[in-house]
Amino acid sequence: MKKTLLSGVAPTGNLTIGNYIGALKNWKEMQRQYDCLFMVVDMHAITIHQDPSSLRSRCLSFVSQYLALGIEPKESTIFIQSHVSAHAELAWILNCFTYMGELNRMTQFKNKTKKYSSNINAGLYVYPVLMAADILLYQTDIVPIGDDQRQHLELTRDIAVRFNNLYGKVFQIPEPYISKVGARIMSLLDPKSKMDKSDHNFNNYIALLDEPSVVLKKIRQAITDSGTEIKVDKSKLGISNLLTVYSCLSGMPIPKLEEQFKGKNYTAFKKELAELIIEILRPIQNKYKKLMDNKDYISTILKQGAKKAGERADRILKKVQERIGFI
Repeated sequence: MKKTLLSGVAPTGNLTIGNYIGALKNWKEMQRQYDCLFMVVDMHAITIHQDPSSLRSRCLSFVSQYLALGIEPKESTIFIQSHVSAHAELAWILNCFTYMGELNRMTQFKNKTKKYSSNINAGLYVYPVLMAADILLYQTDIVPIGDDQRQHLELTRDIAVRFNNLYGKVFQIPEPYISKVGARIMSLLDPKSKMDKSDHNFNNYIALLDEPSVVLKKIRQAITDSGTEIKVDKSKLGISNLLTVYSCLSGMPIPKLEEQFKGKNYTAFKKELAELIIEILRPIQNKYKKLMDNKDYISTILKQGAKKAGERADRILKKVQERIGFI
C-alpha cells in the first residue's frame, strides 16, 4: 500500500512562486508515489478575521489552482477542511492531551501575536492542535512542511505518542518532508524575510495568477545588490535569492547559471528570469481560467472529496472516542 501524504494551505493571500517551488510543483509527482490528501484549511484561516465573501472566493480559487497545477481528483483527495467535522471534534479531544507549556513555546504564536496584536484569540493559541488533528485523522505518514512548521509537526508527534502510550496504538507517527531545494524562497523586496503569500505588499511576491506584465514589473523592481556579479554569495542576498528561483524553475544548477550569466548585467538576468516565470505560469493560468468558468465541476469535486475524507476521518475519530470512554 502507498504511504499517506497530507498537505494543507490556508486560503489567505495569494499562492506564490515561493509556494510553487517549495511545495506545489512537487504535488503532481507525489500523487503517483503516495496516497495524497490535499486540503484548503479554512478553519485555520479564521484565526485572523476574514471577509466572508473573500474567504469563500479564495477557497474556490485555491482548489482551482490545485487542479490547474496537475492534482487529479481520481488519484488524490481534494477537500475543504471545514467540510469534514471530524477535524474540529478531534482537535477538542487533543486539546485535552496538550500541555499549555508546549503551546507557550510555539514560535509562530509569538510572532503572530506581535503581528496581529489587536486579535490575540484562543484559536491562534491552539492552532497547532488543530493542525495535529488534521494530520492524525488520516494516519498520515508524510507531511510536506516548510521550516516554519517543523515545530508544529514535532508537537503533533508528541501528542500522538502521548495518546498511544495511554490508550494503545491509535495514531500513526508522521514524518516531515522538507524539500531540499527551494524550501525557503525569500521576499523580492526584503531578501532577509521569507516570501509570504499573505504579505500586504504585493510587490514582495510573484503570485501564480499574476499577469505577464505584472511579473515583469515585480522582477524588475526586485532588490539585488551593489555590484554587478551574478552569483550566489552570503553578502548578496537579493541576487542569490533570484538565482535560487531561476535554478528551481529551470532545473539548472546554480554554478551553471553563474557561468551562463557571467559578464551580463542584472537587467539582462532579470528579463530572462521574468520570461521563464511567465512561461511556467501561462499553462497553469490558462487551465485555471477554464476551471473557474465551471463552478459546478469544482463543487462536484469538493463534495466527492469531503465524502472520501470524511469516511476516513470518521473511522479514526470513532476509534479515539472508544478508547477514551465516550459512549
